[in-house]
Amino acid sequence: MKILVLNGPNLQLLGTREPGLYGAQTLDAIMSALVARGHAAGAAVEWAQSNSEGELVDRIGAAPGNYDGIIFNPGAYTHTSVALRDAIQGVTLPVVEVHLSNIHARENFRAVSLTASACVGQISGFGAPGYSLALDGLIGRLRVGQIGKDRV
Repeated sequence: MKILVLNGPNLQLLGTREPGLYGAQTLDAIMSALVARGHAAGAAVEWAQSNSEGELVDRIGAAPGNYDGIIFNPGAYTHTSVALRDAIQGVTLPVVEVHLSNIHARENFRAVSLTASACVGQISGFGAPGYSLALDGLIGRLRVGQIGKDRV
């Protein structure tokens, strides 16, 4: 089982950018722990971060046949990118959206996720452990064969 973890704009700044809101861990530390957790669960986890919307769209589009599922923190693109929503909608893989902060308890514009309705689920507000929750949920879903993109 192979899982792709994508991280959007400004997430390379974790650990120094508003640590009271996003936590003190760096993205490298969070992803290293996630790779180890995946390995322990029998899943290969690969990750990438990009500030470029087009690169994220390309990576999602190239994922089928290479990965079984995607964990995605689109960052600020969550609230603005129809292109990312369409990319998620266009692939046959389950995608779980993750946010470190609770986007629904922040500014009004952040409460709207253009990408969530194309995903099988969303985890928001648990900080770095949200990635582990997403991984556990995605692995469980893949193991029971629920690989479709059922939406609520």
